[in-house]
Amino acid sequence: MKALITGGAGFIGSHLADFLLDRGDTVVAIDDLSTGAIDNIVHLKAHPNFSYHIDSVMNRPLLAELVDHCDVVFHLAAAVGVRLIVESPVRTITTNIAGTELVLQMAAKKHRTVLLASTSEVYGKRTDVPFREDDDLLMGPPTKRRWSYACSKATDEFLAMAYWEEHKVPVIITRLFNTVGPRQTGRYGMVIPRFVEQALAGAPITVYGDGEQSRCFAYVGDVVRILATLVDRPAAVGEIINVGNDEEISMVGLARQVKAQTQSASEIILVPYDVAYVSGFEDMQRRVPDLTKLAQLSVDRPRTNLEEILQTVIRHARTRPSVALTKEAAAPVRPQVSPSVA
Repeated sequence: MKALITGGAGFIGSHLADFLLDRGDTVVAIDDLSTGAIDNIVHLKAHPNFSYHIDSVMNRPLLAELVDHCDVVFHLAAAVGVRLIVESPVRTITTNIAGTELVLQMAAKKHRTVLLASTSEVYGKRTDVPFREDDDLLMGPPTKRRWSYACSKATDEFLAMAYWEEHKVPVIITRLFNTVGPRQTGRYGMVIPRFVEQALAGAPITVYGDGEQSRCFAYVGDVVRILATLVDRPAAVGEIINVGNDEEISMVGLARQVKAQTQSASEIILVPYDVAYVSGFEDMQRRVPDLTKLAQLSVDRPRTNLEEILQTVIRHARTRPSVALTKEAAAPVRPQVSPSVA
């Protein structure tokens, strides 16, 4: 199989390239490095079955050529991360919607399979977990910038389904639930690398809100295995599929695990959302996937538990030349009620 990965120098995209190359596929990556990094794919440069282009998916002639020469498109290119979404809503909306539409247009001309990486964010403010793929979506108003990412990705899903129904483009939509692992950065608000960076630097581990909001974390190696498997499942075409783990943990609980596993002396501090982001910021209290559809498609669910994930992330962070706090990780804090919840 010859695969095109948009966002191929990103966190998930680079791991997907590793997986596909290891099983003997040919991989072409395109990435404008807006959130990806060349360091993520530098180890692949000499691989005979790997090539890459530092460019945007909005480069229509280039994208048309790349789609023409591939069998499947893994469309991972997107504006990601809560901080980027809040600070750059225009970029979030235009990048996600316009880029996806162009990929689908090119795929329609050559009848290529497209796997669209969507997000659990589209479930919005739903509280009845676990989330099923056919659940109604409940998002906040346009006046809340925080929902621009969810709305743009939901629009991507509608576009993909429209191309499937009207133009018979084989599309598979995957809703990813908090994918984590080595190479992920805390720069754009990803919580586990941010907590690990803070803990290893001896800085306060900053938990936003009351810390009782919960998430489920899936190891990137498990996620890319699932994505690669789904494109080989004809029954997955035209479907929306949750991809993630259903082991739930609160943010305070996560911070405590990170502190324990790093043997850090860092305090765990609560920071109000309006300090961390913007006034009136809204968050999802819980995010738990229903994984029934994966089982129906005979796809193994994620196998790596949270303790193993944290060990891998911490080990990777410690191998870096130095643990330098990102702007996000080193953000100023203002205690909420108590300076420490450790």
